[in-house]
Amino acid sequence: GLTCCYFKHLGWPARQIMTNPILTAVIGAYMDTKLSTRRISGFIRANALNMSDYIKQDYRCFNDFFTRHIRPELRPLPQDPVCLSAPCDGRLSAYHLEETGVFDIKGSRYDVRALLGGDPRAALFSGGDCLVFRLCVDDYHRYHYIDDGEKGENVFIPGRLHTVRPIALEHTNVFIQNCREYTLMQTRHFGTVAQIEVGALLVGRICNHDGAGAFTRGAEKGCFYYGGSTVVLLLQKGRATVDERFFAATRRGEETRVLLGQGGGGVAVRAPV
Repeated sequence: GLTCCYFKHLGWPARQIMTNPILTAVIGAYMDTKLSTRRISGFIRANALNMSDYIKQDYRCFNDFFTRHIRPELRPLPQDPVCLSAPCDGRLSAYHLEETGVFDIKGSRYDVRALLGGDPRAALFSGGDCLVFRLCVDDYHRYHYIDDGEKGENVFIPGRLHTVRPIALEHTNVFIQNCREYTLMQTRHFGTVAQIEVGALLVGRICNHDGAGAFTRGAEKGCFYYGGSTVVLLLQKGRATVDERFFAATRRGEETRVLLGQGGGGVAVRAPV
């Protein structure tokens, strides 16, 4: 489809149109209408979705369907609370942050401070780790809290809406150019964690449910409306030990399929104090 290869085949003017938030807003408005329900059956067939995995409900629009609730027993949290659970379904890539807060994705250099819109608290993550969870259109599109704790206000950073597919990462600093929303969370087991929700091509809205305040491990934090999207976690140095297999796969140019909670083992554990 177009989102798979538009960076290869579209010129700069066409990419500017495709990534403009106004176009996404128009498409998103349509996806909120009853007329858009006619797209649901074809989407289920095209993506071979097993609808028995989801709580049965009546969909008033396509976005109701897109943000459908999965049966909670299919996404158990790790039993051990010191295991950091995946915040969402997705394809995981893992990166070590340099002491300067810089990391490399497919030849593009990213700076954590720029990712957080210039927030000086980005320095908290120097030498830590960055976990990138890329959601595809057929994934469960709600994301959840990784631990108990207290969070600050959500900070929205406007931008464009490039696709987050790997092909795009080779051509542009997607996560710094795209619309995104972040919050800093003081967690019980992992210190300060930054969570960034990144919009992508044809994502109508990033919808976080809560402002500043307490949160509970496994509770729903928010959801993405129609399109692909990404959740990024920034972890402080020495506060969590990420499974090495995720870094190894990323170095090979591979993403690792993970599910919300990631079963019994999580994607990281609290480092010894």
